[in-house]
Amino acid sequence: MAKIKIKQIKSQIGAPKDQKETLRALGLRKISQVIEVEDTPSCRGMIRKVHHLVSVID
Repeated sequence: MAKIKIKQIKSQIGAPKDQKETLRALGLRKISQVIEVEDTPSCRGMIRKVHHLVSVID
C-alpha cells in the first residue's frame, strides 16, 4: 500500500482535546517531526481533522 509523509508544523498547545488525541494517534509528538503512514481513508480523515497543524510532504 502507498505511504505518505506527514510533518507537524504547528504546536498542539491550545488545540482542542480531540485534535491533540488525533495527533497522538498519528504518532506525532514534536514540531518538525516527520512520520510515514499508510495512505488509508482513516489516516486521510485524521490528517483532514488536523490539517492546520500538519503538512503532507510529497
